Amino acid sequence: MNSVLVALFGILVFFLGYRYYSKFIAERIYRLDPNYVTPAHQFQDGVDFVPTNKHVLWGHHFTSVAGAAPIVGPAIAVYWGWLPALLWVLLGTVFAAGVHDFGTLVISNRHKGQSMGTLANRIIGQRAKLLFLFIILILVLMVNAVFAWVISKLFISFPASVLPVFIEIPLAIWIGYMVYKKKGGLFWPSIAALVVMYGTAIITSKVTALQIDLPKWFGGEQATLLFGLNGVEMSFLVWIVILMAYGYIASVLPVWKLLQPRDYINSHQLVIGLLVLYAGLFILSPEMTAPAVNGNVTDKSWFPLLFITIACGAISGFHGLVSSGTTSKQLDKETDARFVGYLGSVGEGVLALISIIAVATFFGTQGDFLAKYTNFGAANASGLGSFVGGAAQLATGLLIPVDVAKTIVAVIVVSFAATTLDTSIRLMRYIIAEIGKEYKFTAITRTHVATSIAVGASTLLVLTPGGANGFGSGGYLLWPLFGTSNQLLAGISLLIVSIWLKKLGRNYLPTLIPMAFLLFMTIWAMVQQVFFEWMGQDGKMLLFVLGSVILVFALWILLEAWSAFTNRKDYSQIDKDLTA
Repeated sequence: MNSVLVALFGILVFFLGYRYYSKFIAERIYRLDPNYVTPAHQFQDGVDFVPTNKHVLWGHHFTSVAGAAPIVGPAIAVYWGWLPALLWVLLGTVFAAGVHDFGTLVISNRHKGQSMGTLANRIIGQRAKLLFLFIILILVLMVNAVFAWVISKLFISFPASVLPVFIEIPLAIWIGYMVYKKKGGLFWPSIAALVVMYGTAIITSKVTALQIDLPKWFGGEQATLLFGLNGVEMSFLVWIVILMAYGYIASVLPVWKLLQPRDYINSHQLVIGLLVLYAGLFILSPEMTAPAVNGNVTDKSWFPLLFITIACGAISGFHGLVSSGTTSKQLDKETDARFVGYLGSVGEGVLALISIIAVATFFGTQGDFLAKYTNFGAANASGLGSFVGGAAQLATGLLIPVDVAKTIVAVIVVSFAATTLDTSIRLMRYIIAEIGKEYKFTAITRTHVATSIAVGASTLLVLTPGGANGFGSGGYLLWPLFGTSNQLLAGISLLIVSIWLKKLGRNYLPTLIPMAFLLFMTIWAMVQQVFFEWMGQDGKMLLFVLGSVILVFALWILLEAWSAFTNRKDYSQIDKDLTA
């Protein structure tokens, strides 16, 4: 099938979803109030609570949630065929992700910018809050490990991408200073920053001396260095340490100094990147050489694993953490929530769509695809590389050389993953402080103590486990659990929003139906993995322990939530300010 027809169909579905369904949700379900005083204005502090233009906030939100996952997940899920992956991305984005991201932003906005963990306390109960906070804590810990691992691997595989990525940091700080201190414009400086970044990418692609190729500098796999590590392993260690140091600094700075301007640059980077890829697609008009449905699969059933593997490409619990953790604290007007929340998820869907198409058109023949995607493990190992190769191939439609295109694609993926990384570390700091407050352990409520714990635990998790991929296999090993726990968190968040809507006497079916589907698929997949794939298996103990804890906590929360859902107490009497 021609890829252009697939792309046009997908874009049409996304357009209709935002134009009509999100409007229905905004007006009839969430009932947005343009006069509601948002937490950004109520508690404005210039650090976390900052009223922000909706386009800038969309940039922050979108790039915070659009990390490597909406690329990697769909690129792996093509293993079962591009058609089932496509259908879940489209339906999941319109009817699940959009409602979830939008809803968690609105409910947090109506609760003084509080996180979903705190909201679980107010809406379900105290035990649910603590269980939910621990699930979130484990998830963001995995996000930090997985995304640090992805970035390090990309830096090692594409050394020409390192310098363009690091140039963005001082550029973002300069833009933040110009905008918030000098009251300058944001658009043109961010475009200038992109020109500098991509200009640098072109130069580093052609000039080997400017490529930060640590494995080469350390002597490659044959060298034996500190702690007995070879050159590649030492490179990985160095990048992890650098990334975690960056994440520490970025997560404690006021959002206007680095987070917002860098995310705004990245939002333009994403838009430009998507335009280049889709323009290249329309010019080249390649055929989908991957099978629509892969009949050769024998090791892993797509049902229910497909819905877990695609993860952020269709719906993600991490998005709810961002919505309620940072985005709700920057919402200028409540009516901006539709643009920021729902359209942010649509942007994620558009990214997942091009990921599917890039991989499905990358291979010369169906036989080439099947030779690469021989089993589910092979799909996991080659998904990201197949996307980079396929995306670079599409970019050649605009006469961009393949080597330059690969560098730019790597820069885009790393930029988004880094954005998610420091946002996740910031969220983990909030959660640690919240747990400390709950248990009267005041030491860990301090910013630098909580951030140190977050960074230290994340570093240990990504570096400690061994595995088939050698030193630092933590991120690779955790990917299966990341998908299941992420989807489980999304289902629980939708359940919280559903209870809130029910207690306010509103129609809760638009949130309850995707919640029921998601929890059914996720719990099924998690039980299958925990008890039939990880229990008692060599090298799977970490997955088994973390998966078991998350599963028990999730089932406990569901029991608590069911009690709250069936409780006839009038919620408006408990929280009168939410009836508007």
